[in-house]
Amino acid sequence: MKSAPARLRRLLCTGLLCAAALPAFAQGARYEIDPDHLTLAFLVEHIGYAKVLGQFRKASGSYSFDEASGQLGAVRIEVETDSATTQHNGRDRHVRGSDFLNASSFPRMVFTAAGGKRVAERQYEIVGELELLGRRQPLTLTATWNKSAPSPITKLHTMGVSARGSVKRSAFGMDYGVANGWVGDEVQLLIEFEAIRK
Repeated sequence: MKSAPARLRRLLCTGLLCAAALPAFAQGARYEIDPDHLTLAFLVEHIGYAKVLGQFRKASGSYSFDEASGQLGAVRIEVETDSATTQHNGRDRHVRGSDFLNASSFPRMVFTAAGGKRVAERQYEIVGELELLGRRQPLTLTATWNKSAPSPITKLHTMGVSARGSVKRSAFGMDYGVANGWVGDEVQLLIEFEAIRK
């Protein structure tokens, strides 16, 4: 029978060998979205004639990303709903009001995702959750990593991303104009931003 110290040494050696055999996961750097280089827009059909283009003027966000491995994590984007604009004062008041965003009661819309799946060299599928009007619904963004390099202006390491997605606003209880076809149910999301590595 082997002694207790011998068994302990063997267990330690086995543990070290197993640890050495495990793949090394890269620790991503933290990125913060530059609010001065962020466009968060939406497209919604109006009575089937054409789509109205709107934009949220105030938003912030962050995520972790490792350029070597392409590993993405801890995605969070916060949007101030009262910042919605469609370049028409009357319509903007309606969009921010209780029929749509109800910004006075729900001042923020938040998208979160634990990570993203790389589907091509510089393309990602980000499956997350959107919180809006007190409800949470799944939202998938398709994102393209455009470029990473020191900015020629700020000299800071900057990453550029384009992302697209869509939601059904009725899933959040925002059903004004859906039944009669005045306002489309599907909202297309267009996101363009630069993020600075911290």
